[in-house]
Amino acid sequence: MAVVFDENIPDITLYTAQTPNGIKISITLEELGLPYKVESLSFTTNDQKSPSFLSINPNGRIPALTDTFTDGSPIRLFESGSIMQYLITQYDPHHKISYPPNTRNHYEMTNWLFFQNAGLGPMQGQANHFHRYAPSKIEYATTRYQNETRRLYSVLEAQLAGSQSGYLVGDRCTVADIAHWGWVTSAGWAGVELGDYPRLEEWDRRMLARPAVERGRHVPSAHTVKELLKDKEGAEKHARESAKWVQGSMTSK
Repeated sequence: MAVVFDENIPDITLYTAQTPNGIKISITLEELGLPYKVESLSFTTNDQKSPSFLSINPNGRIPALTDTFTDGSPIRLFESGSIMQYLITQYDPHHKISYPPNTRNHYEMTNWLFFQNAGLGPMQGQANHFHRYAPSKIEYATTRYQNETRRLYSVLEAQLAGSQSGYLVGDRCTVADIAHWGWVTSAGWAGVELGDYPRLEEWDRRMLARPAVERGRHVPSAHTVKELLKDKEGAEKHARESAKWVQGSMTSK
């Protein structure tokens, strides 16, 4: 019997790991109520550099996603912002976590999505690296990236000050909020105090109360950063173990 392609039924596989970027996509999928399969990648064994994964993301980074496109052929998506834009374009016709194209809120949402991808994520990622993983402590680098993360948090704090809904854009949680959450909720891992930003801290609690965020943050494994930050010895041990593969992955390949 011939198999008829139905473009309304997703054929999504998410390639991910327990990172702030990885959980962006699982939370988005949960918010949209989409079925999806999960391939968990291990950094300790360099799964993200395997030939099979590089055929999906040539950059060898998670997250990545495959689906069956509207023409019936496979499509690959990589870079978290690109994946999120694909998902809301293809699977959010009622704009649960987005806004209609060519509206003011759509463009404002896109502003903040790119703000996270180009600003907060990279800067906080560097703060994480020099605060937790660098083989030697470089005070200038640590201070530089922590302060830039704090500055970006202040921008988010100011945006939330003008919000009536408690979310970054308009009257609902959107992919702009989802993109930021995994990073903001782990502020302490970068050595930044979330409590210094009361509106952002309240937003963090609001996001965490969403059922889809609760489900999606535990993909592909338990999301335990807040618990880890309460255990100084455990956090230091985790950082030492993670530093091995972080430093080992610093090659030109």
